[in-house]
Amino acid sequence: MRFSSFVLLLNALWFCAAFVQFSIAQRNTLKILVPREERGNPIAPTLSASVAFLGGINLPIGLLSLYLLLARPPFFQAAEAQLALFLFFAACHFSQFAYNLPVVMRGGRVGVAYWPVLKGPMLRIFVIDATLFVANLAVALLLA
Repeated sequence: MRFSSFVLLLNALWFCAAFVQFSIAQRNTLKILVPREERGNPIAPTLSASVAFLGGINLPIGLLSLYLLLARPPFFQAAEAQLALFLFFAACHFSQFAYNLPVVMRGGRVGVAYWPVLKGPMLRIFVIDATLFVANLAVALLLA
């Protein structure tokens, strides 16, 4: 398997898993984001419902990765198209990594604010998005 195909597979798995986590397992996500003592707060259900948008954004990116991997459409054969798409995927991962970076710099959860990026599922998300950002960027640089 070529490195670019492996990265597309990882993209598809990761973005589709994000869809499941944020859109299907909203209650589980709420438990990750909101401390137990704050889950009775009236804003908690709104937060839980709003994370579905994150899944909604991640699903088409995952499906695009899967489509490019399995179908290898003619437009994707051009190096310029591959470069653009791997830069796009790198930007997707970087944006998700970058929004967690200030939380990490603050030390993670501060009281009931923010989420625990330095442990558990959020640490895994932070590390995987950083790794997949680098992997997609590496593929793009190899194509350039």
